[in-house]
Amino acid sequence: MKICEILKSKKITLSFEVFPPKQQANFNNVVNTALSLSSLKPDFMSITYGAGGTTRGNTVEIAEKIIQNGTPALAHLTCVGNTEETIKSDIEKMKAAGIKNVLALRGDVPQGQTIESATCDSLKHANQLVSILKKEGFCVGGACYPEGHPESANRSEDIDNLKYKVDAGVDFLTTQMFFDNNMLYSYLYRLQSKGIHLPVMAGIMPIVNSNQVERMVKLSSAYIPEKLLSICDRFQNNAQAMRQAGIAYATDQIIDLISNGIRGIHIYAMNKVDVVTDIVKNIDKIFDAVNA
Repeated sequence: MKICEILKSKKITLSFEVFPPKQQANFNNVVNTALSLSSLKPDFMSITYGAGGTTRGNTVEIAEKIIQNGTPALAHLTCVGNTEETIKSDIEKMKAAGIKNVLALRGDVPQGQTIESATCDSLKHANQLVSILKKEGFCVGGACYPEGHPESANRSEDIDNLKYKVDAGVDFLTTQMFFDNNMLYSYLYRLQSKGIHLPVMAGIMPIVNSNQVERMVKLSSAYIPEKLLSICDRFQNNAQAMRQAGIAYATDQIIDLISNGIRGIHIYAMNKVDVVTDIVKNIDKIFDAVNA
């Protein structure tokens, strides 16, 4: 099923993101993780695409198994590491696997390369990939950044760049992780002022290990509120307490977002079934009430 059709039928959606294994020996473990998450009955599941396309085959295979388990899949696809020929090959494989939804990304440039060397001339930007995928009949998602893309000069330029993807035909948007909901609310206001009215899935990353904070800041330059920093500082030496506090923080974020009319919650699962399961238990009745 296409995600754009799901969005028309539901007031709010819940989705999870998993990532393929870096080592092929772990493939079956990740498949089992994905199927366990699928059993929680999300509206769809997203499967990432390794840097430079290193896990492209696993992305499609995991997506196919998720679909066979009854959950719509959103396969990631990047400009980085691809040519028009490899994109065409990926599209054929995705169609054969029953994939109807694709998240179109430029992709992160591998260390030691430049955007010029990592992409071909016709695939420098995500909007070019969006156009190809729309012509092939996919429902296409795009990424957006409440705190601005790290490579954008400012937030206004970042939204101008997003508009290229929207004009190319993106059906919905998924945000980068954020930990302060006010960042998202302000961002949505700026999107609307620019004429962007697409459904936006709010990306939530449960922090259940204090070491995650440093990694998140490095990867996404995300703002970490004092409340979350205090939690990490207080419970960093007690794994169980930190896990419980992190789940509570993510739950509070989600409840606040739902209360303020956000259309979709997208949990960056980090392949942790137990964490996502506990969060879902905290919010399942809330989702039922909204969609009743």
